[in-house]
Amino acid sequence: MRILLVEDDKLLGDGIQAGLMQAGFAVDWVQDGAQGAAALETGSYAAVVLDLGLPILSGLELLRRLRAKSNAVPVLILTARDAIDDRVKGLDSGADDYVVKPFDLDELAARLRALTRRGQGEAASILRVHGLELNPAEHRAQFRGKPVELSAREFSLLHELMLNAGRVLSREQLEQRLYAWGEEVESNAIEVHVHHLRRKLAPELVRTIRGVGYMMPRGTDG
Repeated sequence: MRILLVEDDKLLGDGIQAGLMQAGFAVDWVQDGAQGAAALETGSYAAVVLDLGLPILSGLELLRRLRAKSNAVPVLILTARDAIDDRVKGLDSGADDYVVKPFDLDELAARLRALTRRGQGEAASILRVHGLELNPAEHRAQFRGKPVELSAREFSLLHELMLNAGRVLSREQLEQRLYAWGEEVESNAIEVHVHHLRRKLAPELVRTIRGVGYMMPRGTDG
């Protein structure tokens, strides 16, 4: 899942980006509110991690502008321990959750997973589709009761397809959701990952909709 991090503290931002990437997220990091607004105009994100005390454009103002444009991307705000008023203002302005500094990176990753599940209308923490079982928190996959070894990118692609079961995703959409800025993307990268998933699972689980993209059929039966 691709996350936008808007944080002006370079040390903290670097740590969050590294930690979330280790947890399997693709992370774009900007350091002021204006850059955050520009990124949201052009990029597709599963969620936003937003500091409130930003230069140029405050986190609250960025959040208000985002919601005024009817952009429903889940937003998790970062706030200081004693800033209760900021938490209230953030939630009232459209934030979906918050974490208090200092925070644990594992908790931040778990909250982001929960936000993105809810954003896709999925309540369960473990995804199950057609005999597939995916546990994002533990980075574990099973097919028909047997463990499946997946690369980090294969796991992320499978996660996106399962979250969007029954919907067609274009190659461009998948690239936007799986790769952060600066990551090299081969022209046939998605096709290669799809091929590997079909080989490791079952060919019919990832359908090619010619001229459009890829889709995992909806359903939960094994």
